[in-house]
Amino acid sequence: MIGRLNHVGVATPSIEASVALYRDLLGATGAGEPFDLPAQGVRVCFIDLPNSQIELIEPLGEDSPIHGFLAKNPKGGQHHVCYEVEDIIAARNALRAKGATILGTGEPRIGAHGTPIVFVHPKDMGGVLVELMETPKEPH
Repeated sequence: MIGRLNHVGVATPSIEASVALYRDLLGATGAGEPFDLPAQGVRVCFIDLPNSQIELIEPLGEDSPIHGFLAKNPKGGQHHVCYEVEDIIAARNALRAKGATILGTGEPRIGAHGTPIVFVHPKDMGGVLVELMETPKEPH
């Protein structure tokens, strides 16, 4: 079921400051333009790596789910890991059949790459919030 690591999500109070950190400290050369995902309450920016991406996520609006994370981690930090799966519905159903909790309604929503996603509760994933995303049809 599990495919390639697509990205590591990093919550941040400032995408601009985080982009500067990855660029100036680590030498990252590929940073996308930040964009808003109002349905998820976040602003997002991807840092391209040779084998994956870093997804910088900043709160968007007062109802953002990232506010709680940043309240506990004011400087930000690793928020989730995202793995690709061929079929999001089959993956969700298989995880549920094995007793894992899918967050929210359990219905896939469209993520930052334009493909369906679901999140699996950290209590079922060794303490790690896991995002599963259907493998994009187009290269990203």
